[in-house]
Amino acid sequence: MKHLLSLETLSRADMETILQNAVVLKRQRGDSQHKPLAGQTWALIFTKSSTRTRVSFEVGIRELGASVMFLSSNDIQLGRGEPIKDTARVLGRMIHGAVIRTFAQKDVEEFAAYGKIPTINALTDDEHPCQVLTDIFTFQETHGPIQGKVVTFVGDGACNMPISWVFAAAKLGFELRIAAPKAFQPPAEILKRAGGKIVVTEDLQAAAAGADLLYTDVWISMGKEAESAERIRQLTGYQINQSIVKLAKPGALVMHCLPAYRGKEIDEETFEANADTIFTEAENRLHVQKSILSWIVS
Repeated sequence: MKHLLSLETLSRADMETILQNAVVLKRQRGDSQHKPLAGQTWALIFTKSSTRTRVSFEVGIRELGASVMFLSSNDIQLGRGEPIKDTARVLGRMIHGAVIRTFAQKDVEEFAAYGKIPTINALTDDEHPCQVLTDIFTFQETHGPIQGKVVTFVGDGACNMPISWVFAAAKLGFELRIAAPKAFQPPAEILKRAGGKIVVTEDLQAAAAGADLLYTDVWISMGKEAESAERIRQLTGYQINQSIVKLAKPGALVMHCLPAYRGKEIDEETFEANADTIFTEAENRLHVQKSILSWIVS
């Protein structure tokens, strides 16, 4: 049985399969008779709010032939303290797969272990594997294979997005540079575990120089709102703007996983100048999610 819980545990071969199949699924959308989930029922179990993740998975599951139900923590007994392993053992006898968006990575892993049904990590505080697979797919649509390229992540380098980028870089053979203040750099233990060509620096200009892709995310992730003032104080200056874009390689892509807070991690001018790429990236969540689902039941 397959799960997608982390890019750390996903093989390079499986990553490449998902990315390659997404090309076909995007091209054939509306014409494809590919229904690998026909007759199934999947659940989206979300304790964190979502726009792109929820919509792309709901639409994708339906387009692949299954029924889908959305369950927030308020809809089920998890919200009243039922252990995740008990919820998993109940749902595992009724549904065919689960997509989980929550805080703790261990909850997704425990659900997969006890539910005994295909389980997808749709975001935890540790990783966001579906988003990074989508980002790589989006890059490769216009710039070819990401192997050997340079990706620069700007901002909070210790959150789930750059951590997933770390594991992807090690698996797919591209250079990842993370520009972040010391307090917001990824743990050394994760970098050592991942391997690969990862550069972590406080020097934003050096990190951006010659990059093929500039990437950022919000400074204040869900669950970190109490730290807002301190995060803004320390991360101010770690912004993608026109001066940073000029340092990157000509034709470099600028991406953001959204939602974006203009004037913080990216300025208005740069966001709008790269809006087509950013919203293609958002659309591609659907196609890559469908590829993940097809792979996981194959």
